[in-house]
Amino acid sequence: MTTSNGFARHRPDALTRQSWLWGRDNRGAMLRVIGKCDEKATRIENRIGELLVNTYLYLNAQIHGGLDGLQYRLRAPKPTELSYGHQGEKLPTSLPETVQALCDDQAMAAGMGMDFACHFAQIKAGEMSRNDAAEDQNDFQRPEYSLRF
Repeated sequence: MTTSNGFARHRPDALTRQSWLWGRDNRGAMLRVIGKCDEKATRIENRIGELLVNTYLYLNAQIHGGLDGLQYRLRAPKPTELSYGHQGEKLPTSLPETVQALCDDQAMAAGMGMDFACHFAQIKAGEMSRNDAAEDQNDFQRPEYSLRF
């Protein structure tokens, strides 16, 4: 989960993740594989999170998403070759879309706990309301996030 400020980079060709894809040294993909499979220094960079994300919720979501994929034996698609991964299902590009995606994903909501997911969605709804009501988004976001994080 993220903050309303975390979506500011979501614009075309902004070196940020845009789709549910993976790619080799591809900054537009959600998962970026850096190096070759036969190299010791090869690593996977998970680009889905942002700086203000709650680390515990982030890891919880990653674990439950992975477990769901294992349970249903989901196969990874072929790596994207396009520089920004314009194919594939797009990731949410706003906080309201992200909250709705959490509420719609039964496996993720169940993994976090249905009560928690509903409560978290209410907290984020309040944050979105305060953000929308602010005359200046930056004036809202600085104290909202800097005092909490």
